[in-house]
Amino acid sequence: MKVSYQWLSQYVDVSGFTAGELAEKLTRSGIEVDIVENRNKGVTEVYAGYVKSREKHPDADKLSVCIVDVGKGEDLQIVCGAKNVAAGQKVPVAVVGAKLPDGLAIKRAKLRGVESQGMICSAKELGLNDKLLPKEIQEGILVLPEDTEIGASILDVLAINDEVMDLDLTPNRSDALSMLGAAYEIGAILGREVKLPQAEQGGTGAVQAAERISVEITAKEQCTHYAAALIEGVKVGVSPLWIQNRLMAAGIRPINNIVDVTNYVMLEYGQPLHAFDADKLENGHIDVRLAKAGEKLVTLDEVERTLEPHMLLITDGVKPVAIAGVMGGANSEVTDGTVRILLESAKFDGGTVRKTSRQLGLRSEASLRFEKEVNPEAVLPALHRAASLIAELSGGTVASGVVEARTAEHKPVAIELTVGRINGYLGTSLTVEEVKEIFARLNFTVEPLEADGLLVHVPSRRGDITRAVDLIEEVARLHGYDNIPTTLMHGVTTPGALTKEQSIRRLTRTLLTGSGLHEAITYSFTHPDQIAAYPGAYGEAQPVKLAMPMSEDRSVLRTSLIPHLLDVAVYNRNRNQDDVAVFEMGRVFVSNEAELRSLPQEKLLLAALLTGKRSELHWTGKPGVVDFYDLKGVLEGLLSYLGIDAKYVPAQPKGFHPGRTAEIAVERDGIRKVVGVIGQLHPELQQQKDLSDTYVLEVELETLAELVDDSFTYKPLPRFPAISRDTAVVVDRTVAVGDLVAKAQETAGGLLESIQVFDIYTGERLGENKKSVAISLVYRTPERTLTDEEVSELHGRVVASLEEAFGAELRK
Repeated sequence: MKVSYQWLSQYVDVSGFTAGELAEKLTRSGIEVDIVENRNKGVTEVYAGYVKSREKHPDADKLSVCIVDVGKGEDLQIVCGAKNVAAGQKVPVAVVGAKLPDGLAIKRAKLRGVESQGMICSAKELGLNDKLLPKEIQEGILVLPEDTEIGASILDVLAINDEVMDLDLTPNRSDALSMLGAAYEIGAILGREVKLPQAEQGGTGAVQAAERISVEITAKEQCTHYAAALIEGVKVGVSPLWIQNRLMAAGIRPINNIVDVTNYVMLEYGQPLHAFDADKLENGHIDVRLAKAGEKLVTLDEVERTLEPHMLLITDGVKPVAIAGVMGGANSEVTDGTVRILLESAKFDGGTVRKTSRQLGLRSEASLRFEKEVNPEAVLPALHRAASLIAELSGGTVASGVVEARTAEHKPVAIELTVGRINGYLGTSLTVEEVKEIFARLNFTVEPLEADGLLVHVPSRRGDITRAVDLIEEVARLHGYDNIPTTLMHGVTTPGALTKEQSIRRLTRTLLTGSGLHEAITYSFTHPDQIAAYPGAYGEAQPVKLAMPMSEDRSVLRTSLIPHLLDVAVYNRNRNQDDVAVFEMGRVFVSNEAELRSLPQEKLLLAALLTGKRSELHWTGKPGVVDFYDLKGVLEGLLSYLGIDAKYVPAQPKGFHPGRTAEIAVERDGIRKVVGVIGQLHPELQQQKDLSDTYVLEVELETLAELVDDSFTYKPLPRFPAISRDTAVVVDRTVAVGDLVAKAQETAGGLLESIQVFDIYTGERLGENKKSVAISLVYRTPERTLTDEEVSELHGRVVASLEEAFGAELRK
C-alpha cells in the first residue's frame, strides 16, 4: 500500500513530522515501511507556462519556435522538438537555471541558430512515471489542464513535492489497505483525531433509484451485502488534476472521471467499487449468482473467460456483466457515450474471490482487498462518497435512495479483558486509565466492568481483532515495544529437544555422510513419465497433479526419490564425474484418488545411489567398482546403529535388475513388513541414462524410526570363554541363506552369541543346482564356562534342524 504524505494530511494532522519520521513510528508500532519515496526526483525552477504562439523553425523541419508566458513578466522564446506542442496550451516550462532529474541543468542555448531560453518538458523529463499517465499524453510534452494557473510551480501543480510511504502489510492488517486505515494508525500513534471525508447520503435527485434499478442476491453465502446507487446525466471526461495526482502517487493510472472516482474511493476507504453503464443492463436489474458450467464472459481486458460453477458473477438477469470482485465485463463498460451510471458497492466472500482471481490469473487492487475481507460497514459510506464525487466531477445527479440487498448482518465484536491480564502478558504495570487512553486513540469504544475489567467494542474495520490476546497486542504496539520492561520468566518451562524422527534424521545424515555419501536435495515435483518408468514402492498410487505447474517436467508430485537421484547421477556423468555416491531424505506423496478430494499421504523416505568406482586411482592397486554389497553394507551400518535387524528377500520390482534385487523386511509385533528395496538398476534404464552399473535403495524412514528403541541396555564384558564351531552344509540353490541362519538361531537359543556366514561355494563337484554354505557359530553364556560336551550336543541339534528343514547335508 502506497501512502501519500500530502493525501494523508487531509485526514489526520501530521504537522511536525516528516514522512521519514512517520515511517519510523509506523515500523516501530508493527507496520513495516519498506521505503519512503520522494516524488520529486530533483526538479527545480519549473513553472506552468502558456504557449502564446508556435512557429516552424526556419532551418529545421522537426523543431518549433514557441513564445511562452511563464508569469514572470517577460515572455520566453523556446525551441521545442515535440510534435504535440501547439499554441494555446499550458505546459511545464524549465527556465534557465532550472534543474531536472539526472542532474540536467537548463542553460541558454542556440538550436540551429535560434536562441532558446528554456525547455518545455515531458512527464518523463520531470521524473514522472509516464506509464501512469493517460495514454493520449504519454508521448511528447506534458499538456496541463486549461485551468492551471500560469506561473505556478510545477511541484505544486503536479503534487510532486510529495513523499510516498510504501507499507509492507502482513496479511492480517487489511485495514491499512486504505488511506483512512493508514490515517487511523497514524492518529493512534500520534494521539491525533482522524477527520473523515464528508459525503451526501442517499442522493438529491427527483428520481428514486428504486424506480429505475433493482438488486437480487441468489448466491447468499458468497455475497452478504450488495448496494447500488444511480447517477444520471453524467458526462465522461478527464478527471481534475488533483485526483489524477493522488492516483498516480498510489501507482494507479488515471482513465476517466468515472473510473478514477471508483479507484480513488477504493484507496480512500479500502472498499472496491465498480461502475456499470446502466443503459447496458437489462431493465436496470442486478442479480448476484454463481456461474453456470461453461458460461463465458469477455472481460474489460478484451479476453474471453470460460467460467466455472464456483465463480461469483454479477448479472442483469439475462447475461453476466462482471466477475464479482475481480473484473467487469466489456458488455457493461463505461464509455465516452455513457450518461447513466449504476454504481456497485458490495461485500463478497474473500475465499471465493481469491480462488476465482487465482484461477483466471486476474489480480487487481480490488481483488486484493476482497480477498482480505474488506470492512463490511464501509459498503454504504464508500458508495455515498463515490456517488457524490462522480456527480461533482461529471455534472450528473444522484438519484434518491440506495437500492440494496442483504443476506446476513454483520455482528459487532466485543471482547472482555482485564488490565491485570494485560500486565501479566506484557510484564508492564499499566493502569486502567492508561489502557483506556490507548484504546481511545485507536477509536475503540470501552465500557468499564468490575474491578479492572474492560469491555472493548472493536470497529468493523479491524477484522483482525477477535480475541483478548489481539487487544493485548494492540496495547503493546501503542504503548511502544521499546517501553516494555525486560523481566525474568517465571512458571513451568519445558526444555527444547528434538523429536524422535528429527533425531533419527540427524543421525542418519551423520552416518551416511561418514560413509562417504553426499546429501542431495531435489524437487518434490517430477514428470509423469518418470513415475511410469520407476513407480517405486507405491506403484498403485495415482500421481498428484499440480493445478499450475512450472513446466511439464514439474507437473506431478513424486512417489519415489530414486528418479531424481538418477538425474543427479546423469548430471554428474555429463560433467565427467562418473563416481557418484549420494543419498536423500525427503517426502513422497501417495494418493489412490484419480481426482484429488483429500490430501495425499506424505511418506518420509531415505534413498541412496552408488555408481562408478569405490575409490580413486592409486598406485597401490586398481580401484574396484561398486557392487550390491557396497550399498548393502552402508544400509546395514545404519540399521546396526539403530538396533534394527532386517531380512533381505529376493524380489523383481519394476525398474530393478531381476536377479540382483531384494526387498528389505523387518519384524514388527511378530509380523514381517517390507519397508524398502535395494538392488541394481534395470539394465535397460542404465542404458537409457548412459550409466554404468548403478545400485539404489529406498526405505521408509518413518517406519525405521518407529522401530528404534530409545532405551539403552548395557551389557558387561564377557567373563567366560567362548566356543566356536564351523559347519558347511550343502543345500539347494533356491534355499535362502538368511533362512538357514534364522533356523540355526532358533535352534541354538540363548547359548548362541553370534553367527556368521563366511563362505558360499557352487561348482560341478557339488552337483547341479546345489551350493555349499559355510557358517561359523560362537557359543557363550555370561553365567559360566560351557563344556565341550554340551556345545557339541547343541551344535549337533542345530545341524540336524538344518537337515530336517532344508534337506541340508554336511559337506565332506
